[in-house]
Amino acid sequence: MSQWSNEWNAEQQRVNDVTKALRERIAEYEPAVGELRSEVVDFRTHFWDDVTVNLSNDDDILETYMSMKQQAQVLSEREQSHRHLLGQLKRMRRLVPSPYFGRIDFQDSESDQPEKLYIGVASFLADDGETFLVYDWRTPIASLYYDFPPGPATYVTPVTEISGTIDLKRQFAIRDGIIKTMFDTGMTIGDELLQNVLSKGAGSQMQSIVATIQQEQNRIIRNDSSRLLVVQGAAGSGKTSAALQRAAYLLYKHRERLTAEQMVLFSPNTMFNSYVATVLPELGEDNIQQTTFQEYINRRLGGSFDIEDPFDQMEYVLTQHDDPDYDAVIAGIAFKASARFLHAIRAYRDQLLKDGMAFRGIKFKGRTLLSRKAIAAQFYSTNSAASLSFRVDELKDWILKQLRKLEKAERSADWVKDELDYLDQEQYQEAYNKVPKRQQGKSPSFDDAQQEESILREQIVRAHFKPIYRKVKELKFVDVKTLYRQLFENEGILASLLNEAEMPAPVQWQRICERTIRLMDEGKLACEDATPFLYLKELVEGFQMNNSIRYVLMDEAQDYSAFQFEFVKRLFPRARMTVLGDFNQAIFAQASDLHEKSGSPLEQLYGPDDTAWLNLTRSYRSTREIVDFTRAMLADGDRIVPFDRSGGKPVAILCGSADERDQRIAADVAALQAEGFGSIAVITKSQSEANAAFERLLPLVPDGSPLKLVNKQTLQFEHGLLVIPAYLAKGVEFDAVLIYDASAASYGFESERKLFYTACTRPMHRLRLYSPGGEWSPFVMGVDSELYENRVGLRLSGVTES
Repeated sequence: MSQWSNEWNAEQQRVNDVTKALRERIAEYEPAVGELRSEVVDFRTHFWDDVTVNLSNDDDILETYMSMKQQAQVLSEREQSHRHLLGQLKRMRRLVPSPYFGRIDFQDSESDQPEKLYIGVASFLADDGETFLVYDWRTPIASLYYDFPPGPATYVTPVTEISGTIDLKRQFAIRDGIIKTMFDTGMTIGDELLQNVLSKGAGSQMQSIVATIQQEQNRIIRNDSSRLLVVQGAAGSGKTSAALQRAAYLLYKHRERLTAEQMVLFSPNTMFNSYVATVLPELGEDNIQQTTFQEYINRRLGGSFDIEDPFDQMEYVLTQHDDPDYDAVIAGIAFKASARFLHAIRAYRDQLLKDGMAFRGIKFKGRTLLSRKAIAAQFYSTNSAASLSFRVDELKDWILKQLRKLEKAERSADWVKDELDYLDQEQYQEAYNKVPKRQQGKSPSFDDAQQEESILREQIVRAHFKPIYRKVKELKFVDVKTLYRQLFENEGILASLLNEAEMPAPVQWQRICERTIRLMDEGKLACEDATPFLYLKELVEGFQMNNSIRYVLMDEAQDYSAFQFEFVKRLFPRARMTVLGDFNQAIFAQASDLHEKSGSPLEQLYGPDDTAWLNLTRSYRSTREIVDFTRAMLADGDRIVPFDRSGGKPVAILCGSADERDQRIAADVAALQAEGFGSIAVITKSQSEANAAFERLLPLVPDGSPLKLVNKQTLQFEHGLLVIPAYLAKGVEFDAVLIYDASAASYGFESERKLFYTACTRPMHRLRLYSPGGEWSPFVMGVDSELYENRVGLRLSGVTES
């Protein structure tokens, strides 16, 4: 028997021993967990049986309180014990099919012999409570597995840095307790294991990557020193996966003071939330909070405006090139998302301290109690150096004080007398009962009827003034809509805040202003106006902040504007931020460059000393042939390094008509499914094209292959055959992608290059491009013909080959 066979048998025996120990521990814990659960349920059921409730006097009340507190503490301890044991039980159950995926033999500089360390998704100790049979991948020592090949290596503990030597690095693929693959490697993570993982089909949910974390991804996961971590990564480089493993790592490292509720992930769309929903639970952690920026905007402004969402904006950008105002709309989107408009809004805030604040008068029964001019005069009557929001808060207190005086004077008004006649007996009785209380300590009086009427008048006026007080406390007297409109109604305001070179062209600016005002008059807010409007509102009224969030993750961050980054910073003032994206997939008009640049909006958030920049250049998702094809579309595509996994060149298919194209797609779907690919996406340029494609393909697709249409309302990402617009496919992957229309008529504008690139980078294994006739897109024409396959014997120009 060979040495390797002996090694394999020994490793299998260890797997058997660890699996046996896990099963024995599980058998031991299951009754204890069940017993604790029964105790908790029983304790909750009979909680009040052991509590003596007596509220007769202060001593009895104190005794009752202490009794309740003691019972609550006992219940809390039982619940905590149950949660702890249940958590351990779940982790052990997860380890049984595959106890670990890696081994390193590490000898630190102070030891005589190496220690064998086995790495898995959770730690597991022997019965002695000290010997680690499996190390959690997030432990400090486990970082050796990801960061170093055999040879000198170091890792950092909370106390010190430990140096030593890795003598062996071994990787496993274990399924149901059986070693399927085992090999030693000198690389960070061996290509063989990655090949095995990447050759599998795409699923409906993202998978954990702990067994295949690369060194550059590990730097993202374990970075815990930077206030802002910016990750620019190529398509398929594992940005999102690394971010979720980062969340799991941080929850493990700071488990004594950090919970999942204190982390939030901003996703590109609601469907994406379902796609990543299982990653953290697979690692034994609760899911962190997930939302989209648009959901937050809608919560804050949805009651005041009908707000355009980014996807409706994208539909306009992609389909309305013939609109006479198109260029002005695009210029307006770019300007309103820019850092220069952000700086202008801040300067506008400072200007409002001196002049220009807009207020709403306070009216009551058709009369003006406090006019706009009176409120403005009070606001500017002081030369306070305080912030704008502080001065507004002071003004609120002054208005409330004035209203209390006006409320008192209003009690003698004739309308109050009229309402007295319509009061019911219960209200009269309530006033009658209050009279003795007001006379307490005073001589009896014969004017009870007058006092009753006074009380009733007071109640009537207070009821009418209550909604006024509420609106004042909500700062509704500040007219933010007018403040924002002023920027576009009075051309001199922005001109005074920006230099001429920072402003859009005069003709475009006029159209931008007209469109902004028209939409606001209709009760609408364009997508590009929503964040600047809310930002101005917060500058004036004071920022609403969430101090409980400690970590913010922003995926597809290239599609966020300077305003949105600044807003998230202010919303979560105590949080550290991780932003991940790919500028080559910046498909929205307000895109931000994520490359490291001095003075960039991202660097200015926290300053260069608190900002770290990382680049991921290796693409793992797609085959080498697909990566070679897609990176050729980019000016800096040579920076992207494909992982060496082969799978066939992309195929470009020029058809004679739209009907022929649809029939060819249906035939190719059947062929791909026959190859075993279960996740296939027909990707269109826009939602309107997706709707049309769905109707055309529905009668043609193979029986037993339900075709599903994805739109912005889709909440669940599903496995199978999908029709989906390119901008909703961001962040997800498929076994095969069929580009529905790759002609010049569909993708003919340079501004659409990144959208086309994004669509073409979604597949893991197969890429097909179709044109229903005419010229191919210039993005295809510009690619070396050696990088794709033309199966129909036509040149890309449409000329038949001889």
